[in-house]
Amino acid sequence: MNIHEYQAKEILNGFGIPVPRGRVALTSDQVERAAKEFGGRCVIKAQIYAGGRGKAGGVKLVHHPEQAQEFGKELFGKRLITPQTGPEGLKVRRILVEEAVEIAREFYLSITLDRNTSRYSLIASAEGGVEIEEVAKKSPEKIHVLPIDPFTGLRPYQARKIALALGLTGTVCEDCVELIQNLYRCCLEKDCSLVEINPLTVTKAGWLLAMDAKINFDDNAMFRHREYPDMMDYSQLDPLEINAGKYDLSYIKLSGNIGCMVNGAGLAMATLDVLKEFGGEPANFLDVGGGSTREKVAEAFKIILEDSDVKGVFVNIFGGIMRCDVIAQGIIEAASEVKCTLPIVVRMDGSKVEEGKQLLAESGLNVQTADTLGDGAQRIVSMLG
Repeated sequence: MNIHEYQAKEILNGFGIPVPRGRVALTSDQVERAAKEFGGRCVIKAQIYAGGRGKAGGVKLVHHPEQAQEFGKELFGKRLITPQTGPEGLKVRRILVEEAVEIAREFYLSITLDRNTSRYSLIASAEGGVEIEEVAKKSPEKIHVLPIDPFTGLRPYQARKIALALGLTGTVCEDCVELIQNLYRCCLEKDCSLVEINPLTVTKAGWLLAMDAKINFDDNAMFRHREYPDMMDYSQLDPLEINAGKYDLSYIKLSGNIGCMVNGAGLAMATLDVLKEFGGEPANFLDVGGGSTREKVAEAFKIILEDSDVKGVFVNIFGGIMRCDVIAQGIIEAASEVKCTLPIVVRMDGSKVEEGKQLLAESGLNVQTADTLGDGAQRIVSMLG
């Protein structure tokens, strides 16, 4: 789960991590009032669920309130297109107005979940304020990575080692040690999968400030944090993804024209890869899970068909816990309800597979069955070609 920058900064500030003074605005008049509060010279920052806002024209230093208001008018309702949004972009509905700060040095600092080791890793670099992926690619020696032992946690000497590696000394170094430990405490208490500060700055006055922040929460820990759903900005999400979440379906909208329904995340990713190999373009990632009911399958299929980009559907099911006849019943129910005439290819194997194929054959739908993943992928691609 994502949240906006201003929300991330509120959380960090609650853990003793200093951030610039800021105000969230929902109108251009509120942008102007906030700019007056900060003396006219301030930074206007569009709030969307994506990085790269500056390059997309979503961040600007202004010098008087009227200029802030004009830029606010320009931003509100605008779709920012960044490498993380895709070609459709994301619409700006909120703006963060922050005090302007004189910056002496910039750093990168984050704690993220390393799924290879099942541990948090602290990542730091003296190359802050730029895309950390590019730094890692071109100058990997500038990236400092510290795996954190979950039993001992992040110790002060480890945080100090990172602060010294960033070239910090004296009181700023000790402030950084405290900040890093607070960042780790935030990760644990808030069940974060990522906490990122880029850039972490040393101001000309000698203070540490988190100038930009990003926090992702672990969806599996939502039951411990009932306030998290209220923090979500649903305007930043695809309506189909919101609908899928109501039925506990793992759905991600993609840019192709072949709707995909698969049970199991690994099988779903393999299915997308095979479709691409045969020249197809998947319209979505959709995992219905291993033990879905007929009703859940029907809802999943209807969500696929709600996407106007979908011109055909590929279903790839392994019936282990889930029976193939249940899958077939769900497909028939959903396709009949919405009067689907699109071509459908179903590859099923496992429990009750013959019964499932017979139900599909007698359904009257524009459906073909396949015995293998490759055969099914090739069929749906050729039917749409």
